[in-house]
Amino acid sequence: MPRILVVDDQPNIVRLLQITLQKEHEVFTAYDGQQALKAIAEHNPDLIVLDVIMPVLDGYRVLHRVKSNPETAGTCVIMLTQKDRPDDIMLGFNIGAYYYVPKPFNVNDVAALIRRHFSSQQR
Repeated sequence: MPRILVVDDQPNIVRLLQITLQKEHEVFTAYDGQQALKAIAEHNPDLIVLDVIMPVLDGYRVLHRVKSNPETAGTCVIMLTQKDRPDDIMLGFNIGAYYYVPKPFNVNDVAALIRRHFSSQQR
């Protein structure tokens, strides 16, 4: 079962994604960038859903650390954030995000995106 880490400082968003995704995936959660790095080291997720605006360490810095580490560089990261200006989106892609989903979002669309990602990996 694929392992997903959901990282957001808004507990309601984390819970919504956790409830939706745990039907098909093993889901871990974190509420700031530092917790995210700890959870990545502990759980080695196959995919990370990552907010940008968070306390302690923002999502761009977490993404940079994930992509700079040879052990996690291949991990799929979906940015899920209110930072939706073109330069914000390009920054996410330039650092290594696979997908960029602006808030507000439809949880079923995010679940479908994740499902599509994993099904394409199995080919």
